[in-house]
Amino acid sequence: DQSIYGWRGATLDNLKKLPQDFPSLKVIKLEQNYRSTSAILRAANNVIGPNPKLFPKTLFSELGEGEPVRVVEADNEEHEAERAVARVVRVSRSARADADLWASDVVLDELARPRFTLRRADAPPVEVTLAVHGAHQVSNALCAAAVAFECGATGEQLATALAAAGPASARRMQVSTRSDGVTVINDAYNANPDSMAAGLKALAWMARPESGGRRRRSWAVLGEMAELGDDTISEHDRIGRLVVRLDVSRLVVVGTGRALGAMHQGAVMEGSWGAEATRVDDADAALALLRAELRPGDVVLVKASNSAGLAGLAKSLIGAAPS
Repeated sequence: DQSIYGWRGATLDNLKKLPQDFPSLKVIKLEQNYRSTSAILRAANNVIGPNPKLFPKTLFSELGEGEPVRVVEADNEEHEAERAVARVVRVSRSARADADLWASDVVLDELARPRFTLRRADAPPVEVTLAVHGAHQVSNALCAAAVAFECGATGEQLATALAAAGPASARRMQVSTRSDGVTVINDAYNANPDSMAAGLKALAWMARPESGGRRRRSWAVLGEMAELGDDTISEHDRIGRLVVRLDVSRLVVVGTGRALGAMHQGAVMEGSWGAEATRVDDADAALALLRAELRPGDVVLVKASNSAGLAGLAKSLIGAAPS
C-alpha cells in the first residue's frame, strides 16, 4: 500500500481505521490494470510484494504478456532519458538553434484560434490552422506534430489532422456564442496556475477591439484551483492580479475559503475597484449575478478545478440567451 497524496496529509492510518469505524465495511478491490501488460504488472507485483499491506491485492491485465521487462542502468536522469527513448525531438514556440521544429508567424482569429507556420530545418514549411482556442495550443500542436513526423506523416497530412482536431473532452476551452452575441468559454473541467493564465489570456484576446470597433466587455468567473499544496494562497493571489493586468472588465470569484479570498484580494490590491471584482458564495449566486448584468456581446470565461462544480454554471449560461 502507498500514500501518493502524503504531501496533502494523506496517511495509511486512515485505511487502517476504516474497519474500526465501519465494522460492516465491504472491501472492493480494483485489481485490473487497463494500461500495462502482464509482464510489467508481474514485475510490479514482485517489487511491492514484500511491502506491508492492509488489504492484499494482485494486479492483473488482459492486454497480453507484452515485451519482457529490461533492467537498464543509468548514471543520472538525463542518461536515463537518453536510454529510454529512441530519439529526442526538440520543439519551440520560436526559432532556436537547438529546435527540430518550431512555429513562426503566429496569429489568432477573433475567437483566439491560432494560425501559424510550422518550420523544420530539413523540410518545407507547413501552414497550420487550429480549431482549438488559445495561443497556448500552439505548443500542444507542435508536440503532436513532432510525434506525427516521427511516425512518417507528411506535412499535408499533419495540417489536415490539426485543422480537424477539437477538444478531446467537454469543458476544456469549449467556446459557444449565444444568439445575443454573448460568448461563453467553458473551461471548468480542470485548473492549475498555467492553464488559468492561458484561459485568461484567451479571454482578453477575444474581448479586444477589432478594426476600430468597440472592446467587448469581459468576465472572468473563477473558482478554486485545487491541490496546489503550500502554494495555494500565493497562486490564487497571482491569478487575481493577472486578471487586472490583462484588463479583464469583471472578476467574479466563486466560493468561500482562504484561497478564493486571496484571489479576490489580489485583484483588489492590483488596482481593481468598485464592482470590478466581486466575490459570491456559490455557482447559483454567480449565475444570478451574470443573468442580471450580462449584456449582448460580452465574453465570459468560466474556469476552475472540476471539484469546484462550475460546469453547471457554464452550461446554464450557454442556454440562457434571451428569446
